[in-house]
Amino acid sequence: MLGTQFTTGSPSWIDLGSPDTEAAAAFYGAVFGWEFRSAGPEAGGYGFFQQDGSTVAALGPLTEEGARSAWTVYFRTPDADATQKTAESSGGTVRVPVMDVMEAGRMAALTDPGGAQFAVWQPGSVQGLERTSSTNTLVWAELHVADPESVLAFYQKLFGWRWAAMDAPGMTYRVISTAEGNQEDASFGGVAELQGETPHWIPYFAVEDVDAIARTAQGNGGSVLMPAADIPDVGRIAWLADPFDAPFAVLKPAPMG
Repeated sequence: MLGTQFTTGSPSWIDLGSPDTEAAAAFYGAVFGWEFRSAGPEAGGYGFFQQDGSTVAALGPLTEEGARSAWTVYFRTPDADATQKTAESSGGTVRVPVMDVMEAGRMAALTDPGGAQFAVWQPGSVQGLERTSSTNTLVWAELHVADPESVLAFYQKLFGWRWAAMDAPGMTYRVISTAEGNQEDASFGGVAELQGETPHWIPYFAVEDVDAIARTAQGNGGSVLMPAADIPDVGRIAWLADPFDAPFAVLKPAPMG
């Protein structure tokens, strides 16, 4: 389960790049009840989505040339420079080289060999998200690529990830976990084969009512990419997109036990 006691390779941060941060903040406020708080005048429009005073995600303007609106998952690293070097030597590409984010930490934006974009976070004063795996917060991160095994080998070099294969409708799904801890307890996401879309990481947010969230998203300018469906032993999920076509997913987890 995704928690906030982050270890190497944990998803520790997510942010949304949007062409209209004000409209995006309004959309996610309507869907999840999040409040947007600016990081300050020196942050270039970047700020934090908060729930009950805790940071659950972040939002900023698009900064890369030709970039489309999308969520980016950041994985924790003890050494961003070393992780960047390993990524380059293992078939990945660097979109934004390692940089300091004031005193908060160090980050780099990378692309894996399968074409999916992600980022790494070396914490300074900011460890990561302050709340996960509760209602309206990040609960899962899922990678969609054409060749899961080769791309997982890349991430294993970076973070030491482990994975376990499980059967899913029409595919083999791989549940991934960090190098540390019990493999089931340390699981935070999965890898699925592409189903026609472009390679990407998609965040899943835990919700109480998937169908109601989908209706709210549509009513506020978003769209439904995959209608709500029940997945055995997982829960009820739907894939959605915000008004600027950034995809995300929502999940009501199945009862434990």
